[in-house]
Amino acid sequence: MQSRCRPASLLKTVSVPALAALLTGCAMLAPAPPPNQQNICEIFREQPDWYDYARDAQAKWGTPIATQMAFIQRESSFRSHVKPPRRRLLGFIPWTRPSSAYGYAQAQDPVWGEYKDDAGRLFARRTHMKHATDFIGWYNARTHRMTGLSLHNPEHLYLAYHEGQGGYQRGSYRRKPAVRQAARQVSRSASRYQRQLAACEAEFRCDGLLEFWPFCR
Repeated sequence: MQSRCRPASLLKTVSVPALAALLTGCAMLAPAPPPNQQNICEIFREQPDWYDYARDAQAKWGTPIATQMAFIQRESSFRSHVKPPRRRLLGFIPWTRPSSAYGYAQAQDPVWGEYKDDAGRLFARRTHMKHATDFIGWYNARTHRMTGLSLHNPEHLYLAYHEGQGGYQRGSYRRKPAVRQAARQVSRSASRYQRQLAACEAEFRCDGLLEFWPFCR
């Protein structure tokens, strides 16, 4: 989408408060997290493009839309630029972060580089929902190839997502009750999202210029 932010050309015609608001709007390119993250219909009503991105990723890689969104809700709560909190040196001095995880899908630097190379996404950004959903689809497809896990098993897909395919195969998650609990939460969210989506998905299938709900296929 072409940007409509042209503050320089408006300096002579816009008041200082209005210009400040314009600059703030231009800086906030990423959408705010949805207020109701328990309902996928409300999420997609607020951000209909997210449905299109998740549907494209599902068609390409096989991971259901509901599972993709459950992963993102768990990883980032739909915050585009989130990073792990910094460790504290001596209890109060901000120090290093525990990992390079970043963005909607909390992908770390090494695996993000693999994704860009393997999927041909040279300019992919972890802060864009389109690339986050595609990354999750790509990663789960690789998990399926390496471990045989079904793409309809969100709990174990998440375990492999968190631990890596090698760690999953070694069973590293078995010694991590917090990770197992997180995986169960992802599974519950995916099931809830799937039930909700079944009732509202027709609203978001309107791709054509002359299509409108409820007459979309």
